[in-house]
Amino acid sequence: MPVPFALPPNTSQETFARFLAEVSQVVGDENITVVEKVEELRDGSYLDQPRTHDPHHIVDQDYFMASAVVCPRSVPDIQAIVHTANEFKIPLWPTSIGRNTGYGGAAPRLRGSVVLDLGRHLNRVLEVNVDGAYAVLEPGVTFADLYQYLVDNGLSDKLWIDVPDLGGGSVLGNTIERGVGYTPYGGKSDHWMMHCGMEVVLPNGELMRTGMGALPKKPGKPDGPLHEDPGNDCWQLFPYGFGPYNDGIFSQGNLGIVTKMGMWLMPNPGGFQSYLITIPREEDLHQAVDIIRPLRLQMVLQNVPTIRHILMDAGCLGTKAHYTSTKGPLDDAEIDAIAKRLNLGRWNFYGALYGPEPARKALWGIIKEAFSAIPGAKFYFPEDIKEKSVLHIRHKTLQGIPTFDELAWVDWVPNGAHLFFSPISKVTGDDAMLQYSVTKKRVREAGLDFIGTFTVGLREMHHIVCIVFDRTDAESKRKAHWLIKTLIDDCAAYGWGEYRTHLALMDQIAGTYNWNNNILMRFNETIKNTLDPKGIIAPGKNGVWPSTYPRSMYKL
Repeated sequence: MPVPFALPPNTSQETFARFLAEVSQVVGDENITVVEKVEELRDGSYLDQPRTHDPHHIVDQDYFMASAVVCPRSVPDIQAIVHTANEFKIPLWPTSIGRNTGYGGAAPRLRGSVVLDLGRHLNRVLEVNVDGAYAVLEPGVTFADLYQYLVDNGLSDKLWIDVPDLGGGSVLGNTIERGVGYTPYGGKSDHWMMHCGMEVVLPNGELMRTGMGALPKKPGKPDGPLHEDPGNDCWQLFPYGFGPYNDGIFSQGNLGIVTKMGMWLMPNPGGFQSYLITIPREEDLHQAVDIIRPLRLQMVLQNVPTIRHILMDAGCLGTKAHYTSTKGPLDDAEIDAIAKRLNLGRWNFYGALYGPEPARKALWGIIKEAFSAIPGAKFYFPEDIKEKSVLHIRHKTLQGIPTFDELAWVDWVPNGAHLFFSPISKVTGDDAMLQYSVTKKRVREAGLDFIGTFTVGLREMHHIVCIVFDRTDAESKRKAHWLIKTLIDDCAAYGWGEYRTHLALMDQIAGTYNWNNNILMRFNETIKNTLDPKGIIAPGKNGVWPSTYPRSMYKL
């Protein structure tokens, strides 16, 4: 086997070669790629993401770099690889598809880890149950794949899926990372709430099923695909089973490799109507959020609505150069001119109505009356807008049809790359305006344009700030890195913590969740060191380091 450019820590070339030789006996040489040269790293594209490193790198391209990429073909392959990794003390970084864009892609937190590309071969929809309205999926099934499966099997008129902004990511991977969707089955604000039942390879190589999956299948039930045990009939119907609920430790965690997951699907609601409400002034954000809160709690707003800054919509329809020759941050007059040109507000609220027409009409009457309190607010259905618009994109997203159109705002600047900064706050106008003012001020200090959206759950808001930078420009990368590090500390001072982050910020954010002498982290580390004493599975993920890799040695 070739010698990798980045060996795992404390591993000799000879030991690594022996490890790969044994893994090759399991998966075959064709399913192993050794990363030999930095010069061969390709940033690729969204649909062709590298498994070797972070394509949106804010530090050196080879900092978060794999030693090799291994593609297991089955669950027994994964178990065998985990056993071998324990024997040779080789860290593994499991990834489903690798399109965790803005958060690090498929790259490992610990340089030199072996990336397990689960999605290359484990990419089947194992079951779709219409009566129970659920699917059972492997890691490589994307939102687009699942939607196409429903179409191809004549089920898309019966069941809908819930999709994030981009449809190319893994359903299982996005769910484990607690990603957001936008239909009423967006989990009210995250997909994790709509999963039910997992199969996990543990750090010692054993296979476990959670919840009702811990019961065997009933006698006489036929095997599933490839003679696999399909599990108990209630595995995807009731998430808890009996005893402690274990699923949570595998969410954003490093205690196992999830190989199957049940996902609840949305029965066709019997009617759908998307809409746009344009909110004219920057300061109207305050009133809009206070209008949204009671409507959301009362489920008048049925789905997960978004309040998007005008530049996010503008970025979906053109690059910055398309609108202006200004190189620095746009001022208020320039932003207002873009809003006028696109016939949009400084903030734009996207939502949808679900159910039979009488129910939709009743809900729309309440919503329109409430938002009419904002002077100058305008209301649109997709058919009201003839030109290309974000509403036409959201019309698909809000009914569970995957799209790729929203990737366009990443090209706001040349050689566009991005980071997501994602703090959580209360759903109040005061919090929204304060959070917006704090983040916008820092974004402008960094010489960048504010691009962002508020995604409103039932009782909280995800504020997604999109930090767009030029990945080929060292100064642009430095500014983006400074900005997100500064924002983490700024927001922590107000009691706002992030729910998800890029590899380079995991330790910093974990450090802000430090109540009672960091008891949460000490608890997580105790579990990690007990279940994974050799630190095999994803060391450093979300700030949880095993004792075999001391945090002080690897913290950025």
